[in-house]
Amino acid sequence: MRRLTLSALLLAAGFMAGLVVTGRMRTATESRADMTAEPQSAQTQRPVTAAVAPPGAPDFTRVAGQSVKGVVNISSLQVVRTPNTPFGNDPVWRYFFGDSAEVFGSRDRRSLSLGSGVLVSTDGYVITNNHVVGENMTAITIALSDKREIKGRVIGVDPATDIALLKIDVRGVPAVPWGDSSQLKVGEWVLAIGSPYQLNQTVTAGIISATGRAGLGFADYEDFIQTDAAINRGNSGGALINGRGELIGINTGIFSESGGYQGIGFAVPSNLARRIVTDLMKDGEVRRGSIGPLTLEKLTDELAAEVGARNANGALITRMYEQSEAYNVGLRPGDVIVSFNNQPVDDPSQFARFVADAKIGSTATVRVIREGRNLTFTLPIVSASSQPRQRR
Repeated sequence: MRRLTLSALLLAAGFMAGLVVTGRMRTATESRADMTAEPQSAQTQRPVTAAVAPPGAPDFTRVAGQSVKGVVNISSLQVVRTPNTPFGNDPVWRYFFGDSAEVFGSRDRRSLSLGSGVLVSTDGYVITNNHVVGENMTAITIALSDKREIKGRVIGVDPATDIALLKIDVRGVPAVPWGDSSQLKVGEWVLAIGSPYQLNQTVTAGIISATGRAGLGFADYEDFIQTDAAINRGNSGGALINGRGELIGINTGIFSESGGYQGIGFAVPSNLARRIVTDLMKDGEVRRGSIGPLTLEKLTDELAAEVGARNANGALITRMYEQSEAYNVGLRPGDVIVSFNNQPVDDPSQFARFVADAKIGSTATVRVIREGRNLTFTLPIVSASSQPRQRR
């Protein structure tokens, strides 16, 4: 009886559970049928509309459509001399015979450099990066937005900022108006326009991530805009555009561990680029101030304690040229430069910019810390182009 009763109870429980599950399944099925089968009345039917951007999202269609006309593609043919020896890259061979290997001779190899540029005047002046042009350039071809390809020539280059100015013989081309990079704010929307991977007139959007970036190793004179707008290989020399369609930067480089876009791109500010263009048009070179060749090092907390500085702000002189203006007035290796014309110096890059921007022929007041003592010197500002170069 016990076994019979237990079996009956189990059978009843299973039957009830089956009803519950089946009921749920039927309910779900009926709900789907209702949603698909019930017709909508004419009053309840909603018209299908085109998708629109969410409120507050920027609309770059007008700015992009106008700005791409002033961005060009640049092809630069360069000649690279390489040794004929099959052991040229072998470290043992290079150790004993150096790079010349004259016994095998050498050959010229042609290399094509591709990049971008920006038309900054209606009569054909084009600004780009110096590394796009290259040192041993033999021919430059500039492709305009209307598909014309025109031979270009170099007006001048400035390796210190990685800027080059080119010229094509045309009239009435669409130029991108200059913007004021000093007014940029972190978080402001910008466009990067160029020819990444030979894809002409590519437009990407992002924001200003930071300003005044230095110490990156791209150039000697660094004061970069940082942006997360996608900048890839071939974008070099292209335009960084603000929301008003103005040129506020020249795209120069990226920080990447893979060689591709990682959201950290850098551009030369338009105010600096415009000053370079003006000098190159006028003199064919950029005239900068100098106090003589110096080798500077960024302070650390350990170095600051060793040289008697209060903190790690400043630029430590590690080497200098004995015939320089700085050495003649009394500066010495081991001094920590903490101010220039009453402006605090945070690091070597900032000091280099202060000196380069100083008026040639003027004097500057430099305050240093030497073994814990504050000393002040007055230095003459001379032309950097007249200074002998110091090997590093």
